[in-house]
Amino acid sequence: MDSGIGLLAAADAMRRLRPDADLVLSSDPDGMPWGPRTPEDLTERALMVARAAAAHRPDALIVACNTATVHALPALRAELEPAIPVIGTVPAIKPASAAGGRVAIWATPATTGSPYQRGLIRDFAGGVHVTEVPCPGLADAVEAADQEAVARAVSAAAALTPADITDLVLGCTHYELVADTIRTALALRGATAAEAVFHGSAEPVALQALRRIGAHPEPELPRTGGLTVLACGREAELPPAALTYPEGQALAGVPVR
Repeated sequence: MDSGIGLLAAADAMRRLRPDADLVLSSDPDGMPWGPRTPEDLTERALMVARAAAAHRPDALIVACNTATVHALPALRAELEPAIPVIGTVPAIKPASAAGGRVAIWATPATTGSPYQRGLIRDFAGGVHVTEVPCPGLADAVEAADQEAVARAVSAAAALTPADITDLVLGCTHYELVADTIRTALALRGATAAEAVFHGSAEPVALQALRRIGAHPEPELPRTGGLTVLACGREAELPPAALTYPEGQALAGVPVR
């Protein structure tokens, strides 16, 4: 679940790890973006999206949204667990900091500098040089598949990113869909930035979901899993914007060009 197509990366990771899994993608196109909403309002929207998914009796629910994880995870778990394990999405600050390099965290303006993110930095990045980079407009541009707006937002964020970073945390699930565009922009910052290790959340959260239900990755299985798309609780198709990204094309079974 997510407000929009930020869930594509986690869904694609799960499809690759378990091609036999039936996937339910539940989003809130009428209510997005969630970032500017109050925590109370966001939690209400997230519960609506989660209930729509829960009606399909899933084995687990992945909250494929950093913002919803910050504000709504306790409410989601209180309502759905233990019947449905709820797995949140946390920026990969811990693994990015493990090597002791120079870390940049790209996140939404609401998350950048927040007590939540600062707490993760304090707990997992002690002694590591960390730069928090706000990315205004980037998630919205990705959601709209507006490539010109994506390029502008990425360029602005890259200009705020030190040229000598060794690791980049993609602190919003939408950003994983444009990782190649981000790397190209960082290449203009210098050789080190161009070679930075990217740390997303899609595969780790998919693996955690499998662990929570006692399952294991079996990527060699035939692709037999179905796909159900819910938009504000209504059955729908993948939106056109989703099909502009390789992850969305893969989920839809469209050959990736």
